[in-house]
Amino acid sequence: MRVMVLVKATRDSEAGVMPPLELLEAMGKYNEELAKAGILLAGEGLKPSSQGKRVAFDGADRTVTDGPFPATGELVAGFWLWQVKDMAEAVEWVRRCPNPMPGPSEIEIRPLFELEDFGDAMSPELAAREEKLRGQIPGR
Repeated sequence: MRVMVLVKATRDSEAGVMPPLELLEAMGKYNEELAKAGILLAGEGLKPSSQGKRVAFDGADRTVTDGPFPATGELVAGFWLWQVKDMAEAVEWVRRCPNPMPGPSEIEIRPLFELEDFGDAMSPELAAREEKLRGQIPGR
């Protein structure tokens, strides 16, 4: 099962405050553990939303909004993509994570859709096209 592990933003991360060296070292060690366990597929920190954009869709219309965005606690400051046995294993690994932010913080775990999750809604032709595309993506 693949999961996306989302590190929620804080006031400091949105202000562009860099984490202290001790936290960077602890997170580096944690990422090494994830990699050694064969769980880590990808992971990155994100710059503050003030450096981002949002594109809103309404039919054929597109509206671009510059950051920063409100509701800091709902924003994402970083992510991992993991391959785990099940949600319980993902929770176990998150519990071992150093606090990713100075002060209170939150991590959200979300399972990714797999082709089989779509059932009859996915035609054999679409499934074959998706598999072909996934085969062209580096690291897959």
